[in-house]
Amino acid sequence: MTSLRIFNNHIKVCLIVLAVAESLAFFEAVYIAYAIRFQTLDFTSPDALAATLFPKALMFALGNMLGMTALGLYQQDQFRGRIGYAYILSRVLVSLMLVFLALMILFYLVPFFQLGRGITLLAFLVSLVLVVAIRRLFVLYLGADLVTSKVLVYGVGRNAASLLIKDDGNLPTSSYRIVGFISTPEQNRYVPDEKVIEIGDSLLHLAHRYDAHEIVIALDDRNENYPVQYLLDCKLAGINVTDPISFLEREQGKVNLSHLNPSWMVFSDGFRGSRIKSALSRAFDVVSSLLILVVTAPILALVAFLIALEGGFREPVLYRQQRVGKNGQVFDLLKFRSMRVDAEKNGAQWAGQNDARVTRVGSIIRKLRIDELPQIVNILKGDMRLVGPRPERPEFVAQLSQTIDYYQQRHSVKPGLAGWAQLKYPYGASEKDAYEKLQYDLYYIKNANPVMDFFILLQTLEVVIFGKGVR
Repeated sequence: MTSLRIFNNHIKVCLIVLAVAESLAFFEAVYIAYAIRFQTLDFTSPDALAATLFPKALMFALGNMLGMTALGLYQQDQFRGRIGYAYILSRVLVSLMLVFLALMILFYLVPFFQLGRGITLLAFLVSLVLVVAIRRLFVLYLGADLVTSKVLVYGVGRNAASLLIKDDGNLPTSSYRIVGFISTPEQNRYVPDEKVIEIGDSLLHLAHRYDAHEIVIALDDRNENYPVQYLLDCKLAGINVTDPISFLEREQGKVNLSHLNPSWMVFSDGFRGSRIKSALSRAFDVVSSLLILVVTAPILALVAFLIALEGGFREPVLYRQQRVGKNGQVFDLLKFRSMRVDAEKNGAQWAGQNDARVTRVGSIIRKLRIDELPQIVNILKGDMRLVGPRPERPEFVAQLSQTIDYYQQRHSVKPGLAGWAQLKYPYGASEKDAYEKLQYDLYYIKNANPVMDFFILLQTLEVVIFGKGVR
């Protein structure tokens, strides 16, 4: 088993192990700092600090784990060669600094959790050393093999070849590696001959020979016979057997449109809702939005002043734009104005890279996503949620609905201020981008739950700090 399903999301076992190891490291860092500070290994001292060290260490570990998660340090691509070690180290340092500031505020508000400046600084230094060591060990001794699933594909037709395209032949950057395509009676072969293997006397023996974790049934003709007994033998031996769309959903965190059919949407797990879930979501949105509004009030006031100043106090600060919400209902979305007032004199258009219509203040607030904050009002009104697919303009929806299958399904839920697609895919400014983002939106709609919403909001911090996908 290479992944576990937790709250409707598949998480690689190695990442769970990494998170547990680092949470223990953060916890132990407090005790190590105490030992260094007071030059003792006796943690049973009757003094007040030693007596309360356990809950304080727990809070320290919790804060740092939230910070690491927020900056994307538990995403599987960092172990597949996509990013360098400097990238990871920079995010670890930023996470530690942010958590340090957050803990300083917590210590002021709740003195019980105070550790003292000396122990706190030592704990962060020890944490940095331990985390760097753990990450280095993971990369050196585990690396890509631990997050890459070895897969056998039963089929050699178009559906099978599409999996090879997704694998792209670039093994270090793929979440799975196809070790072979099993030959079938299909007449048309779309995979390279060197990747085709014969099933032989036993599919189970073949899977063991190639150390395959999973078999994906990718036949073009669903009525074609396949070796049921062989597949059952594999399942009973602990080898997973699945279809292409479920496989790609788990590995890539999206619903692959090229394999999607209506029956899968109806009969698969997910795409569920309830009145209780809706009521809880609404309560969460209202409470969280009011809290965000209070915390960001000074920022909102400053941004409004700067926009007004740049426009000579003659141009509007806020910008209203029609967007499509749940069930196709159109509403007025609020944003801080980040473009010239005549930005759309030639009609609706997507923002481009280094768009000349963006103002000086607008370029800053767009990078920090501050221009989206007025949408808190839309959330309080009930037009939007904190988390959901981003709302699109009616003009684009009309166009995309004609060219992209299942596009209207993204309007089965309320749009959101933050979203799964925004974490997984950069800013979209074309039909191709809309197609890719729809796959992530459908994944969110299928698997949405409060825990997933919380972690999407948490990881949006990385988007804000590092300006991912901004134009």
